[in-house]
Amino acid sequence: MDVHRVSSRNPMDFNFDSVEPKHGKTLPCQEDRFDSGLDSLKEDELVNDFEELHMDIRDERTQEYEPWRSAVTDDGDSLLHLAIIHEATEHAFQMIKVSNNHPFLNAQNHQRQTALHLAVITEQPQLVERLLKAGSDPHLADDSGNTALHVACKKGSLACFGVITQNCQRHIASMVSFPNYSGHNCLHLASINGYISLVESLVQLGADINAQEQCSGRTSLHLAVDLQNPTLVLRLLELGADVNCLNYGGFTPYHLTYGRQSEEIRRQLYEKTAQELRELPDSESDESDMEDLDSSEDELYDDIKFGK
Repeated sequence: MDVHRVSSRNPMDFNFDSVEPKHGKTLPCQEDRFDSGLDSLKEDELVNDFEELHMDIRDERTQEYEPWRSAVTDDGDSLLHLAIIHEATEHAFQMIKVSNNHPFLNAQNHQRQTALHLAVITEQPQLVERLLKAGSDPHLADDSGNTALHVACKKGSLACFGVITQNCQRHIASMVSFPNYSGHNCLHLASINGYISLVESLVQLGADINAQEQCSGRTSLHLAVDLQNPTLVLRLLELGADVNCLNYGGFTPYHLTYGRQSEEIRRQLYEKTAQELRELPDSESDESDMEDLDSSEDELYDDIKFGK
């Protein structure tokens, strides 16, 4: 059988603000993966597989047990996972329709991805909405600790983000603050990837703009300085970010401008940072400060991979 790897980097048809990161640092933690790990079937072969399993799901009667619900691939993907991956939309809609509030909707593959995760990864907001209304659990996390909302924030998917937040309003406060296994909540992920529109939306939804990620204690403002994104820095300041917040190493966002290229960011933060917090901690001179920061930078700030 001719197979190919499902890509997690499909082009997006939605507009969002983005900044191409210039850093190449890597995570010591496991890198977030958004692909299904599935060696894909051809579209016609997928349809044949549906037919071979004698799926009679055209009526609305929900049976407690159906053979097609228990069928899985070697990667743990159900037929609903496959239908979403291959954009076999009608098959997916039919399975969702007859599986209202059924555990089948929340089945997780070997990467612990649900159908909801895959609908966001493949940019299918209509499926995201159908799944949520049928009982899919938006709190379930994959093997990197990412919920479907984390995935939408990392990918910059405004459409899927909007569908999830509109359909989960009762739980939105906990969802936006929930950290993944790298210690990043949704606001951190949107900031790391430079999605300013999502940053604004998250703050409007109640996300704590000064929340510290769990690896190094950086806020979104620290991360924006790391990204050297002056537009994001300015917007975070306008939204009320605390310039005097210290990360776990005792550094303010202004401290992170040492040795960096953007004078605009340095100026913005210098004016707002408390005078007693402008000098690097335990420093004797500006020159030694910069040397110390440069020598320790990889050690202190190697917990995020800047990039797509």
